[in-house]
Amino acid sequence: MPVYRLELAYDGSGFRGYARQSGLRTVQGELERALGTYLKTEVTTAVAGRTDAGVHAAGQVVSFSHDDVLDTERFRRGLDGLLGAEVSVLSVTDAEEGFNARFSATWRRYRYLMDTSRAADPLTRAFVWHVGRSLDITAMEQAGQAFLGEHDFSSFCRSVEGKSNLRRVTELSLVEEGKSLSIWIQANAFCQQMVRSIVGYLFDVGRGFSDGALVEEVIASGDRSRVATVAPPHGLTLWAVGYE
Repeated sequence: MPVYRLELAYDGSGFRGYARQSGLRTVQGELERALGTYLKTEVTTAVAGRTDAGVHAAGQVVSFSHDDVLDTERFRRGLDGLLGAEVSVLSVTDAEEGFNARFSATWRRYRYLMDTSRAADPLTRAFVWHVGRSLDITAMEQAGQAFLGEHDFSSFCRSVEGKSNLRRVTELSLVEEGKSLSIWIQANAFCQQMVRSIVGYLFDVGRGFSDGALVEEVIASGDRSRVATVAPPHGLTLWAVGYE
């Protein structure tokens, strides 16, 4: 059976996250509704990253199987037309047999965007966390290096009983451009609220509320209460997913 790979971008502001939830508007729910309309059959999808409510995506990857061989560009245009302006189908490609957007992925990369300027920009408020204060970027960068490598991130995750929080972080970098601060995080996978909790902790370090030298201790403790701040979802974007 042919397998297809979709690449999506979406504004997560109006959705209760990616994953389908009964009675709630989600990206998966809207996507599978559109797929069902176009293909005239029920379709179940797999996704690289289940983004939380309010989180955006610039390079989300979804896969599904279908009995028929599709003209991928014609299908992309048709599916894109069935979805609202909040979701864009960037590409549709044929995938190898056995490809699964979630289980075949080897890494995910997120960007978190902060604004340190005194006054907020109303034109970007849906995608940027306006913190309205200067931060100690050097201290944040130094603290960020302690997150690299493989750790049990239970202190930085909303845990699910029976599931491991062991993850391998391969990149954590900060890029400052004027009053805009981007925090880039890449890992093999992420548990729920992991990126937002790491960003929240770094924000507390940057404002002098938390000690950056204690990151390793906080990770080792496995104590969720050690992380005081969880960054709001609207500053977070799933940027890219890798399969090499």
